[in-house]
Amino acid sequence: MPKNFRDLSEREILALAISLEEEDIRTYSDIAEAMRENYPGTAHVFAAMSEEENGHRYRLLELYHTKVGDHIPLIRRQDVKGFLERKSFWLLRPLGVDKVRVQVELMEAESKRFYQTAARHSTDASIRQLLGDLAAEERRHEARAEELESDYVPAEVEKQEDESQRRLFVLQIVQPGLAGLMDGSVSTLAPVFAVAFATRNSWTAFAVGLAASLGAGISMGFAEALSDDGSLTGRGHPWVRGLVCGLMTAVGGIGHTLPFLMANFRIALAAAALVVLVELGVISWIRHRYMDTPALSAALQVGLGGALVFVTGVLIGSS
Repeated sequence: MPKNFRDLSEREILALAISLEEEDIRTYSDIAEAMRENYPGTAHVFAAMSEEENGHRYRLLELYHTKVGDHIPLIRRQDVKGFLERKSFWLLRPLGVDKVRVQVELMEAESKRFYQTAARHSTDASIRQLLGDLAAEERRHEARAEELESDYVPAEVEKQEDESQRRLFVLQIVQPGLAGLMDGSVSTLAPVFAVAFATRNSWTAFAVGLAASLGAGISMGFAEALSDDGSLTGRGHPWVRGLVCGLMTAVGGIGHTLPFLMANFRIALAAAALVVLVELGVISWIRHRYMDTPALSAALQVGLGGALVFVTGVLIGSS
């Protein structure tokens, strides 16, 4: 069971910081090696970034030995609540400059927030000072990366406008909203259409769909709000994310429920099926637009999942 960050001792915070720096060192080294053949200048940038993180690790180790001793417990990001799940870069291949920069910006933002939070949590003056210094250095990492690019990367290669605000919007709004929309649109298909085919009654199908949609919205909203307090991940206030997720879950289910307000069952059923297609199309577009999922892949994944749930509902309702 992951531990709350606020419950960590200063010894555990330092051990976690060392573990995070070691992970970042390896990550930057892996990026540099993966990009060395096609992007030698960019690879040099990340090799230098790895060296900077190694300097942070050395300073943390030195302070830990002074304050605590030689034994460092293994505390990893998955052992503490609030960290983003981070995929290994070999899973993200083929690596392009754009994809790498997206991931690296998230890494740097998370590291900065970790050190800021850890510094506020610490009561030891020397530990607080080091953590504060590292937070300030993480804030300068983006500027350092741009400086390294000017040294090693040709001016004509990859000079794009900063998209930090967009990615923050994706983390705080799009991700919880998309999760809710997918859950509401897909998970309510089976009960709504099962009842529709079983009863052949529009009002009964509407009542079941409304109950399922609102129930799912409340459940998903609380689940999202309680999953992460946002203190380390930068995903925003948990109750805002919960509200977004809950509302989109309810909207996703109510969309194909509303047609059953029509008295004519056949027309209502056809209209509901059409709304389902629109919902799946919107989900596919959002995944492609904001989550960097290839359009065809997004359509196939969402369409297959929706079709399986829809068929399940029809078969159960017709049996």
